[in-house]
Amino acid sequence: MRHASVQVRGKLTRDELDRYNALMEVGSFLEEQDRYDLSHHIQSEVDKLILPAIERLKEQGRERDQENLRYLIDHGLLDEEEEN
Repeated sequence: MRHASVQVRGKLTRDELDRYNALMEVGSFLEEQDRYDLSHHIQSEVDKLILPAIERLKEQGRERDQENLRYLIDHGLLDEEEEN
C-alpha cells in the first residue's frame, strides 16, 4: 500500500483520517495474505479519499504564494507590473 505524504495526511479531516487509517490497515492485511488483487481496490479507495486533502494543500500553497507576492510588492522588492 502506498501511503499519502505527511503533508496530505495533515490536511485530512478527522473523519477522513480515521477512514484512511482503517483502509490502510485492511490493505496491509490483504497484502500480508498475498491478496494483491483485493488490496488494489483498497488502494484505489485511498487514492479517492485523499483527493480533497490534496486540493486543500494546493489551495494553501496558492494562498502562501499570494501572501509572498503581496509582501514583495508592499516592501518594494517587486513592482506590480512584474507580478504577471
